[in-house]
Amino acid sequence: MYSYEDRIRAVRLYIRLGKRIGATLRQLGYPTKNALKSWHRQFEQGRDLPAAAARSWQKYSDEQKQAAVEHYLNHDRCMTGTIKALGYPCRDTFAAWLDELHPEARHQVVGKASGVQHSPELKQAAVIELCTRQTSAGAVAKKLAVSRPTLYKWKNQLLGPEVPATMKFNDDSPPDSERTELQRQVESLRRDLRQLQLEHDLLKKANELLKKGLGVHLPLLSNREKTMLVDALRQTYALPELFAELDLARSSYFYHRARLHGADKYADARLAITEVFQRNHRCYGYRRLRAALGRRQMFISDKVVQRLMKQECLVVAANRRRRYGSYLGEISPAPENLINRNFHATTPNEKWLTDITEFQIPAGKVYLSPMIDCFDGPVVSWTIGTRPDADLVNTMLDAAIERVASSPDRPVVHSDRGGHYRWPGWLTRMRDAKLIRSMSRKGCSPDNSACEGFFGRLKTELFYPRKWRGTTIEQFIEVVDSYIRWYNEKRIKISLGSRSPIEYRESLGLTA
Repeated sequence: MYSYEDRIRAVRLYIRLGKRIGATLRQLGYPTKNALKSWHRQFEQGRDLPAAAARSWQKYSDEQKQAAVEHYLNHDRCMTGTIKALGYPCRDTFAAWLDELHPEARHQVVGKASGVQHSPELKQAAVIELCTRQTSAGAVAKKLAVSRPTLYKWKNQLLGPEVPATMKFNDDSPPDSERTELQRQVESLRRDLRQLQLEHDLLKKANELLKKGLGVHLPLLSNREKTMLVDALRQTYALPELFAELDLARSSYFYHRARLHGADKYADARLAITEVFQRNHRCYGYRRLRAALGRRQMFISDKVVQRLMKQECLVVAANRRRRYGSYLGEISPAPENLINRNFHATTPNEKWLTDITEFQIPAGKVYLSPMIDCFDGPVVSWTIGTRPDADLVNTMLDAAIERVASSPDRPVVHSDRGGHYRWPGWLTRMRDAKLIRSMSRKGCSPDNSACEGFFGRLKTELFYPRKWRGTTIEQFIEVVDSYIRWYNEKRIKISLGSRSPIEYRESLGLTA
């Protein structure tokens, strides 16, 4: 039964909507069409509705009640068949008779548990889904396991009966032809998106695994590199997709994959290359590394050494040039440039080169003054100090003169036009030792390029690759001194037949 408030609300909404039964029922969710018409007739007659719905009971005798119940019990307990056979009563009345005369004969089917309390959050979510639905209200009610009138009752309680609910499902879907075209376009966009994602992933992996730039042209990679990319992405993409994008034959992929996962025939060479590279100040390029391997009876080509160095990330530090200048002006006459950029010498102690270079570390500045022999490039003598004064070059010259004091050799000593080589102390020593002076032209460093080359190698191999923070002046001087001794005794020079300067002289039968 509906309460007075429910009935009067339905009648007033019915009148406000122009007596449109369908619109009224869609908003309220109740009652039936006939009930609404009956309520409206009662309202029109008395301008109001009775407080309780009037009930009209048809009077039946006790014999009729008993006959109906006995017919029900004797004919498979079918209520509908009994009512059709006897022509009376209605289902509700007949159910009341059964409950009165034979309560055990009627089986009740409970549609829902009485007294189930629904939380306010559930009611609010149900009303929101009802008002924003794309399907029917019955489907929403079935999804929430409640009845359709309950759903509308919640809507009226939360939003009020005046707020309309979207009851009618508007099927605005396009026709079949348009839908097919839209689906085709969506599939095309999905394929394009997957293709772009594949290209992005390939470029990203090429940057991570192969150290290639993001702008690399993938088909130009080697088949081995393409195989590495395919192996890295085969869990995400199908092999045919990857083969097509990289222009890689299936047979080539499996060939290189077997080689990549097979035993490494250069395993010993990798270890030897890494060891030689680390033990020699990380300054050996592929030529000197190959020569060092040859001395160990390991013979491989230059290209293999280059490839193994690349795979092991053995990179020689780049050069950063910062020169020290000692030119103080024309303080005395300069001799001629006797060397004239001809740094080739046929015998030791024929041509010597000298200059000064500066090292700047956090602890301070350090200066090196060496004497280089043009015959095979060893450092004849050297001085390392913290001040680029006359004592630095004079001490180095004294040590060099001692090496030739007992021999008739009188080399040409070539330098730049720095003030150290034009002071009286230097000039006196050169004259007493009967050495021949030679100087570069003003501001022309290529005139002494062989000595500048030694400085470049020293700084590239020793100075620039390291961080000297925390190193004291004394420690740094020891490191430079140790490097020069290694340079003379162990460092391989390709031009000397892959020997060090000392080893080269010993092979010629000359004294070091």
